[in-house]
Amino acid sequence: MKSFFSLVRFSHTIFAMPFALTGFFIASSQHDVGLSWQKLLLVVLCMVFARNAAMAFNRYLDRDIDAINPRTKLREIPAGVISARTALWFVALNCLLFVAATWFINFLCFLLSPVALAVVLGYSYTKRFTWLCHLVLGLGLSLAPVGAYLAVAGRFDWIPVLYGLAVLFWVAGFDVIYALQDEDFDKSQRLYSMPSFFGKARALRISEWMHLGTAVLMVYAGSRLFAAAPQTGWLLWLGTAIFLAMLVYQHLLVKPNDLSRVNMAFATTNGIASLIFGTLAIADLLT
Repeated sequence: MKSFFSLVRFSHTIFAMPFALTGFFIASSQHDVGLSWQKLLLVVLCMVFARNAAMAFNRYLDRDIDAINPRTKLREIPAGVISARTALWFVALNCLLFVAATWFINFLCFLLSPVALAVVLGYSYTKRFTWLCHLVLGLGLSLAPVGAYLAVAGRFDWIPVLYGLAVLFWVAGFDVIYALQDEDFDKSQRLYSMPSFFGKARALRISEWMHLGTAVLMVYAGSRLFAAAPQTGWLLWLGTAIFLAMLVYQHLLVKPNDLSRVNMAFATTNGIASLIFGTLAIADLLT
């Protein structure tokens, strides 16, 4: 079990989960349907199953590439801790569990479940033909607040879509930072990423512009939420301010000629930012 948790980097679920829960509580607040613990559990399970499938499939598909990359050669599949076949069965199991969970949520979520899986699984192929791969990864995680809102409301709304777009650019931006580590390797293997295509300095600048887009979308989404749910107030804006401050901080940590703090900028900073925002936003919606 520990090996599978490591395979899918289970701790990284913290990135999108708070936004999914925020979308869930936005819908509950707007539609005054009360808190359904069963539906909340199903949303959490969908998040876990979808991410497990996506991450394990990425590791399966990249197993030969990971085996020759000094940074990734000790990952579970190239190291022989988990076989490629076992990883693929793990992907299939999580896909089935994801679809099954959506069936118990509502019919719309069930109908859209193959679309969600196509996006999160399809990302793994994109680095082979486009440097826009970071945006595809962001698109996969952007489904979290939208899907959770659909689970409660059964229809689309602009507020979760705006938060989803914010997640898209946020994730794409920090994935560019993470990809800085593999610029030379990606070039040697003809893999696509913004650092390998544009170089470190320009890729970092693009990441900054993406996070500026995140800031605009977060503020706009917050203003729409404030107008739609008058009970929201200073906690939502405090969470938004802290989240955006952490985005600025991660760009201060990484320079084109100094990647020593990439992991802190990628995992620690973004995990804390998402957790704080989600906690304060949900607390505001519940008060």
